[in-house]
Amino acid sequence: MAETHEGDSRRDFLMITTTAVGAVGAACVAWPFIDQMNPAADTLALASIEFDVSTVPEGQAVTLTWRGKPVFVRHRTPKEIEEAREVPLDELRDPQTDAERAIKPEYLVMVGVCTHLGCVPLGQSVSDPKGDYDGWFCPCHGSHYDSSGRIRRGPAPLNLPVPEYQYISDTVIRIG
Repeated sequence: MAETHEGDSRRDFLMITTTAVGAVGAACVAWPFIDQMNPAADTLALASIEFDVSTVPEGQAVTLTWRGKPVFVRHRTPKEIEEAREVPLDELRDPQTDAERAIKPEYLVMVGVCTHLGCVPLGQSVSDPKGDYDGWFCPCHGSHYDSSGRIRRGPAPLNLPVPEYQYISDTVIRIG
């Protein structure tokens, strides 16, 4: 008998203790490197914005900046809402109903970046809509969007995206 059972358990205890102390030490060294990959406070502040849509008169639109992108908020007229609802879905390249795109039909909220090559479409002036469908027009490559921001003609493959947003009161939305 070269070693006793007591020597084995002492060696096992020392190995487990050494391994545990090494693992805790490695975690303490690695934590600052892992933590620095989290977004900074100023970046988190841009993750969501709040906006009072009641400040936009009917028939007008505003452009907000969210995460470095333009966001179009349009207070649509009853005529625009009716036109958007009457479009047959089989005429759309990226079929979406108007109800799927606007929580409240009178306010349309969408990211103002063309889905073709990332240009900013024209048409934020409701009194001077652009394109053939009374919505937006991307002059770079000729994409036409309707009053619901849906692609109707041109090279853009998808509708203007609707960001994640919610009403936090009757008139205030939180985007993001």
